[in-house]
Amino acid sequence: MLILIVLMTLTIKSISISSIIDDLVISKYIENSSNYNLLEFYNPINNTLNLREGGVADKKASAMLLTNASLISNSDLFSGDDNLVLRHKEKFIDSVDQKGEAPSIQRKTSFLSIKNNILPRTLKPLHFDTTINDRTSLESWKEYKVNDFSNPIKLKDPGKTDPKLTPLICNNPATAIHLIQGNGEKSPLIGQTVVVEAIVTSNYEAGLRGFFLQMAENEIDGDKLTSEGIFAYTGTNPLAYTSGDRVRLQATVTEFNNLTQLSNITQHKLCTKSHPIPTATKLILPLKETRVLEALEGMRVFFDQRLIVNEVYNLGRYGEVLLGSQRHYIGTQVAAPGADALAVTKANILDSILLDDGLMTQNPEPIRYPEPELSANNTLRVGDSLIELNAIMHYKFEKYQLAPVNFVNFRSENIRQSISGAPQNSNITVANFNLLNYFNGDGQDNGFPTERGADSKAEFSRQSSKIINAIRSIDADILGLMELENDGYNYDSAITDLIRRLNATTDNGQQYAFIRPTEAKIGTDAITVGIIYRVDKVIPVGQAKILSSANSPLDDSGNVLFNDKKNRPMLIQAFKPIAKKKKFIIAVSHLKSKGSDCDSLNDPDTGDGQGNCNRTRTRAATAIARWLEEEYPKEDILLIGDLNSYAKEDPLSALAQAGYNELFAYFGLTNNYSYIFSGESGQLDYALANDSLLKKVTGVFVWHINADEPSVLDYNEEFKSVKQLQTLYSRDAYRSSDHDPIITYLLFTDKYSGP
Repeated sequence: MLILIVLMTLTIKSISISSIIDDLVISKYIENSSNYNLLEFYNPINNTLNLREGGVADKKASAMLLTNASLISNSDLFSGDDNLVLRHKEKFIDSVDQKGEAPSIQRKTSFLSIKNNILPRTLKPLHFDTTINDRTSLESWKEYKVNDFSNPIKLKDPGKTDPKLTPLICNNPATAIHLIQGNGEKSPLIGQTVVVEAIVTSNYEAGLRGFFLQMAENEIDGDKLTSEGIFAYTGTNPLAYTSGDRVRLQATVTEFNNLTQLSNITQHKLCTKSHPIPTATKLILPLKETRVLEALEGMRVFFDQRLIVNEVYNLGRYGEVLLGSQRHYIGTQVAAPGADALAVTKANILDSILLDDGLMTQNPEPIRYPEPELSANNTLRVGDSLIELNAIMHYKFEKYQLAPVNFVNFRSENIRQSISGAPQNSNITVANFNLLNYFNGDGQDNGFPTERGADSKAEFSRQSSKIINAIRSIDADILGLMELENDGYNYDSAITDLIRRLNATTDNGQQYAFIRPTEAKIGTDAITVGIIYRVDKVIPVGQAKILSSANSPLDDSGNVLFNDKKNRPMLIQAFKPIAKKKKFIIAVSHLKSKGSDCDSLNDPDTGDGQGNCNRTRTRAATAIARWLEEEYPKEDILLIGDLNSYAKEDPLSALAQAGYNELFAYFGLTNNYSYIFSGESGQLDYALANDSLLKKVTGVFVWHINADEPSVLDYNEEFKSVKQLQTLYSRDAYRSSDHDPIITYLLFTDKYSGP
């Protein structure tokens, strides 16, 4: 069978239709006898669409079809039992017929089929069909018998007429932009054809596929609730106007994903060049209310204050940077859960604005922030700043965003920290580090992708190199690890792999080993905790222990407090420094995350800022304190790990009440964080000492190598070009994970007096 796809330059005058569309659409399918089939397209946007290539025909087609085809195929192109899909790159634009169901079945129903039919599309209304597995409805298509060419599609909406294209005359009365925008969230003129005359403030046709217009200053209405700017969408047919051009155009008012814009431009005309550009509206963060952003949609805005970077997670994927007047902290990091924490969150929202790169493409190359482009050695970190930002207030993906109009000058204020080693007043260093899913496949360079972590051998090599360099730089004598693959302790296991790689790159006789409990695995979760240590600095004392549901303390009702179906079991090991006799306890914990629910335990997000599973984490914290007291009533204890709780939340309060001292608070260190989520910084990773150990703690330090960094600098290879695989990656410690490691310094002074 053959399908002729008529792909040519189409220029068709616009028509008034009840549903506005702005891309090519399938207008007709003709099922001809033998090899004669035709697929017709319609261009509804009144601009030239150059589709570059003509149709494709089978060599057995008739002369009529071969004459219209630019490419001849020697193989069958279409079977008659397939649906047809119009796609541009990865975007589905339109379709006809149903995927996965034979047309012969459809013919027995009230739905149409491409089998032995000619199907012209109707306008009731004309619209895209992007659902490729639905049936062809009688409401959208008509049906004629095979070989019947006498019924072409009639491209007019019944009851509608084409708008009269009155010649554009500059300086004649026109519809003011503030009337189009109105003082509400949507335009009062949606669907109407208007003539607008205004100043081009910025052309983004190479990115956003349009340009911004703003009324001249002597033409504004003075109403602060109505915007004087608007986005004019030109699609794939740029008009090439530049800043300062005063233009007059005829277009349709539409709402595209809640953005008021001018679409379907039917006429346009340059009135004057080098017109004075309207003055930008000065904005200051924090805002008094977010409503002000709607009133500035499409307008020039200006910030002359120092703005702080609060989020770079989406910098590599979407070119986005979240800004504020200061670093934002999670509500429950700095305030009590409930009203106080929620007030912090509300204030953070009013103090936030998103800076976009002005492109519509995902995975931009180059990534424009910071100038000249982001790389492993030219990073943009949370805490960096900028001043004198000029932009257009835009709206896309359900967010107000700043589209910059000139150079964005970021300042590197949060410079990457180096680590200089343990201070002189300590002799034991303990660290805890969430590795962000260290999974090593089958341990034989295969078995990828795994349940989590690296997707390939190449990615794992990149990941492990960064992890090893981070651990070597930390140079801890004992290291508590989170998010290790929970695959036991044999030669091919993740923790064995880590030790093998670490020792292969270790100098000066620093050899690491890992703690191996009696159980084959710790719990049933995909990830687990682990402990590694330097054999030349500390000696394990006794067998490792595990806290799980099986040995958990009970509450007053006789129920276990530590639920290991939610929290990962805790690993505990006693150590003593070499040449010292006093032992101490290291307990490594990883509590339930906020992101997954505990609905089965009736422990949902209560809205107080602590997220899902707060009661489950708090019960686990209570169990940890009781169990450690029962097992080690007279020992020095250091509890470390990812508690998935911020500083003012209930689990930390429970541990404090049980006598565990959070070390940053003990040393009076404020503004602590080890993780950033949705533009808010907070501490999830902790070192807590009981009163006995506290006098031996000489310092605590969080090494900010991960949370502040763009995620695109990690080991992952997806969404990166060949060049970016090189320029965005370094084997160093930065963005080796998403959590920052916590480092605790201890001083043991007793003399060795034998075992």
